[in-house]
Amino acid sequence: MTYRDAGVDIDAGEALVDAIKPMAASTRRVGADGALGGFGGLFDLKAAGFKDPVLVSGTDGVGTKLMLAFATGRHETIGIDLVAMCVNDVLAQGAEPLFFLDYFATGKLETGTAAKVISGIAEGCRQAGCTLVGGETAEMPGMYSAGHYDLAGFVVGAVERTDLLPRTGEMKAGDVLIALPSSGPHSNGYSLVRRIVERTGLKWDDCAPFDEKRKLGEALLAPTKIYVKSLLQLIRLKRIKGLAHITGGGLTENAPRMCPDHLAPKIDYAAWQLPPVFDWLQRAGSVSDEEMRRTFNCGVGIVMAVEPAVVEPLIERLFNEGEAPFVIGELAPA
Repeated sequence: MTYRDAGVDIDAGEALVDAIKPMAASTRRVGADGALGGFGGLFDLKAAGFKDPVLVSGTDGVGTKLMLAFATGRHETIGIDLVAMCVNDVLAQGAEPLFFLDYFATGKLETGTAAKVISGIAEGCRQAGCTLVGGETAEMPGMYSAGHYDLAGFVVGAVERTDLLPRTGEMKAGDVLIALPSSGPHSNGYSLVRRIVERTGLKWDDCAPFDEKRKLGEALLAPTKIYVKSLLQLIRLKRIKGLAHITGGGLTENAPRMCPDHLAPKIDYAAWQLPPVFDWLQRAGSVSDEEMRRTFNCGVGIVMAVEPAVVEPLIERLFNEGEAPFVIGELAPA
């Protein structure tokens, strides 16, 4: 017998590596050394310009949003979600994402599907300015249903010691909370999303009730937004005291994570209009306000705490860079 007889095709794996080498090469940046296919990825912090760096690492997946990719046959953007969930987390510590690795596991390797997924990962890395230094493709017969796969991502970033976030010692009551919009549910709450869609009887290829220009599956697969290039320079200029990436747990759980014990975020939920996708999910699922705020980002992808004096110039700068920031509250005594 051969390994192929047992369901593992080494030739297919090698063909996939060859296919993704140009994708990985397109993500190279200063400090990245070595070639894809080695036993480890190399990165030179000194060459990247760091003097007294602290390394910041993160790992994440995209949850049951994968089920939408399987159901719709759309695999091109799920890799962007994977990168975004990791790099936005290390950004919240003030770190610049440096290099990324992925783990792709499936029962039977379909090189076309895998290549689409990894092309999305490469696109996410380009958006974040980090290098795809390697990964693992695991073919495990009997572990996954036909056509299904799982994804995990790992990022390492660095920040100069003096730029670490949050700067809790500088935070005080009255500091302003500024939000940057999300692109949709990002990669959280999709078990509830799928249950709501099932309840409505809609199909993934039906017109989205909240976006007549797109099909429902396409609209709900909108990739997670990456905030690195918009915020990294502001962090280094020390314009931001704290950042919160609004992921699982929503605004309720994530905004307080950047605050010292004596302060808490006071959010004005009337400060912005709930985006159409969330409005539809709430109405179609009869979801309470409290449940929405602890399950979904409700249109807010990132929250930053800043000194009141810098609010206007910071918002103007972000607008000029294509963002749409808005004030959602302030820090208050806990």
